[in-house]
Amino acid sequence: MLGLRKKGLKEGDFVFARQPDGEYNKIIFGAVTGVQGTKIGVNGIIINPVGLKNKIEQGKAGSRSIEILKNPNPDNCIQMLIYRIEHDNFNEIIDLDKQQVLEIPNRVYATLNEWITESLSELINNVLSLPPGSERDEAKRILKQRRDTLFDKSVKSTLYSVCRSLKILN
Repeated sequence: MLGLRKKGLKEGDFVFARQPDGEYNKIIFGAVTGVQGTKIGVNGIIINPVGLKNKIEQGKAGSRSIEILKNPNPDNCIQMLIYRIEHDNFNEIIDLDKQQVLEIPNRVYATLNEWITESLSELINNVLSLPPGSERDEAKRILKQRRDTLFDKSVKSTLYSVCRSLKILN
């Protein structure tokens, strides 16, 4: 993970930020569209990890999940994206004096972006939320098919690792 270089941040760099949302945080990732002093324009995606928040409220998630929601970063945010998420376009100005912003490599941005555009959170959540049976088997088949058709090797590898750790695909 690369830390932010405030003076070196420039248009076209990719960034990761968190935005307070009550007790936890939403995450933002995108491209810097402009820099003026300590303020940067960011065009990207904002994600509300509602599924993981619900798991915590139901007492079905542990302290690691709480830590991830309170202190998300590019290294642990994929765990926020396993369960149901809400996302929207983000095109706003971030004040570096008020929000922590981390510069991320192009590869990390591409992985996060493809994870969202391919609706992988939704596909994983479908498998996890269904009881054993034919519907869950169909959800697994669809997830496996999507995994097998991904072009980005990093996304494919990450999805494979997530599925293996959740024990949802053979």
